[in-house]
Amino acid sequence: MHMADALLSPAVGIAMNAVSAAAIGISVAKVKKDEISEKLIPIMGVVGAVVFAAQMIDITIPGTGSSGHIGGGILLAGLLGSIPAFLTMTAVLIIQCLFFADGGLLALGSNVFVLGVIPCLIIYPLVFKPIIKSETNYKRLSIASVTSVVIALQLGAFGVVLLTLLSGITALPFGIFVTLMQPIHLVIGVFEGVVTAAVLCFIYKMRPEIIESAKSGERLTGVSTKKVIIVLAAAAIVIGCVLSLFASENPDGLEWSIERTTERVFGVETELEAEGAIFEAAEVMQERTAFLPDYTFASDPDSAAGTSLSGIVGAVITFVIAGVTGLIITKVKKNKKVGANA
Repeated sequence: MHMADALLSPAVGIAMNAVSAAAIGISVAKVKKDEISEKLIPIMGVVGAVVFAAQMIDITIPGTGSSGHIGGGILLAGLLGSIPAFLTMTAVLIIQCLFFADGGLLALGSNVFVLGVIPCLIIYPLVFKPIIKSETNYKRLSIASVTSVVIALQLGAFGVVLLTLLSGITALPFGIFVTLMQPIHLVIGVFEGVVTAAVLCFIYKMRPEIIESAKSGERLTGVSTKKVIIVLAAAAIVIGCVLSLFASENPDGLEWSIERTTERVFGVETELEAEGAIFEAAEVMQERTAFLPDYTFASDPDSAAGTSLSGIVGAVITFVIAGVTGLIITKVKKNKKVGANA
């Protein structure tokens, strides 16, 4: 559900970039000194890589002509905790936008809010954690996962519709657009919720301390996470390099809703285009940074090798940037603590 620049007015796009930038700044400032421990840093990187790769795979939704992929916000939060998950998701979205032209540059803040702020900073602490607070077990993890993902995706889908309304996108009337967006993302949400539950239950079986640490926000210590990291790293490679080749060619839930809405309004599917100097500047900038646009070679869009390479390169970049982000925050927090005690 990555928004393109054509769905937003410049004013709304810039405002949402500011909102998301503020959310990032506040999140970094609020990270507890022990919340991102040395053991959590590689997990941030490898789980971010898994989410990057998984978002490349669109699964066909039978009977609709649409497809959907996981957002990954609740999955990240379930393993990392609220703020580390949000920062990791932000890294994923920035990489997708700049290097793979997935989602508009002007719309980056909107995508961070919809896919990061809503699931990680709102739904995880308000819905997921209360469900597993008294006791963490497979049943509670499953209920929390499905419930949280569905709610987060419904709020995200409505947020996209609301942003287009505020942007004055007349090709997407609120009534029609919302009645298409919400049901299709309900189906996608159930699918993602089941996947999220399966992954979290699997990790809980391997290392329950990871889930408990994310829930409590306390330092992850005294346990070996090597096996978990190896398994997740292998999953990222397989998903990005192999499974991505079998992604559905159907439009995702957002694209499908846009196509159906414009068809009802104009009698034919109409592609939305962003016009204006700011959109042109954003497009030029994105073209300069995106070395594998749409997860393939620009010279050969149908190349399977380009898709596999994108999965591997994207996963590696995500692992590095998410891990470095956690490392920098950890070092800064430690230095501040030392300075305060000096």
